[in-house]
Amino acid sequence: MRVVLTPSTFRSAVAAGTLMAVVAGCAALPAPDARPGVGSTATSRTPEAAPQGGTAQGGTALAVLATLAVKGRAPMTGYSREAFGPAWLDANRNGCDERNDILARDLRNRTEANCRILTGTLADPYTTQGITYVYGDGTLIDIDHVVALGNAWATGAYRWPIRRRAALATDPLNLLAVDASANRQKGDGDAATWLPPNKAYRCAYVARQVAVKAKFGLSVTAPEKDAIARILATCPDQPVPADSGAPLEVDHDIAEPSVSPSAGTAAQGGTVAPYENCDAVRAAGAAPIRDGDPGFSASLDGDGDGFACE
Repeated sequence: MRVVLTPSTFRSAVAAGTLMAVVAGCAALPAPDARPGVGSTATSRTPEAAPQGGTAQGGTALAVLATLAVKGRAPMTGYSREAFGPAWLDANRNGCDERNDILARDLRNRTEANCRILTGTLADPYTTQGITYVYGDGTLIDIDHVVALGNAWATGAYRWPIRRRAALATDPLNLLAVDASANRQKGDGDAATWLPPNKAYRCAYVARQVAVKAKFGLSVTAPEKDAIARILATCPDQPVPADSGAPLEVDHDIAEPSVSPSAGTAAQGGTVAPYENCDAVRAAGAAPIRDGDPGFSASLDGDGDGFACE
C-alpha cells in the first residue's frame, strides 16, 4: 500500500520526527526503531547505522566533485550483475544479507524474524510517498544502488577485481531503500539522465553519488559532472555524506563469473524451466527467488539486483 503525502502533511511528519529526512542539506536518516514490532522475533543483528552528514571525503560535495576524473563511458562489454558478486552478499558477516540490513536501517515500525524484515514503513526520499512494506511484495520497495552498477562498470569498475566490485554493491553508503517504481525508472542512469522526482532531495542524492565515486575512484562523464554541478549550485554548502566504514574490498572468497546467467537453471542433472511470473514463484513457496535458484529468470527481476519476487 502506498500513501501519497501532501506537502503539508509531509512537512508535518518530518517535523514530528516520524519520517526519514528527505530534504536537501545534511539531515540524516533517523536511527532505526530498536523495538521489535508486535509478533516479531528479535534477532541478534544490530542494524548498520544510517549514513550521517559529514565531510569524511573533505569539504563540500562541490569540492569533492572537482576532484573526480572526467572520462567517457567504457563499453558495457562483459557487464552483468554477477560481476559484482552474489546478490546481497552478507558483506559485513553479521549473519544477515545486505538487503535486509538496509531495510532494517531505513524502515520504521518494522517487524522482523530470522534476519528478514517482515513489515515496516518507509518515507521514500525519491517521491515523498509513505510506503507500507510487506515481505513478499517486490513491487513496493527496492534497495537502490545510488551509483548504479551499470554506471559504475562504465566509469571504472570494469577494471576491478570482483571483491572490489562486491564491496561497491554492498556498501551502505551506496544503498537506499526507495520506491520500487522510481528506482526502475532510473535503471542504470546517472545524474545526467535521471534525478529523483522529489526536487528537495536532489542535493543530497547527487552528494551521495559524489561520495561513492570519490571513495571508490570512479570517474564521471562530462554530462554527468555538469548535471551534478547544476544541482549543487543551488546548495553549494551541501556536504558529502560520511563514509560508512565499509572496506574497499570484501573479505569473502568469491570468484569471477565464468558464464552469463541463463534463463533456466541446471539442477539435479536437468534444466528447470523459469517461472512464468512472480505469482507462480509465490505459489511454489520459492519467493523471494535469487539469481542461481532453480526457476530464476532475469524477466522476474525488474531492478536487476539478482533478487526477484521479494
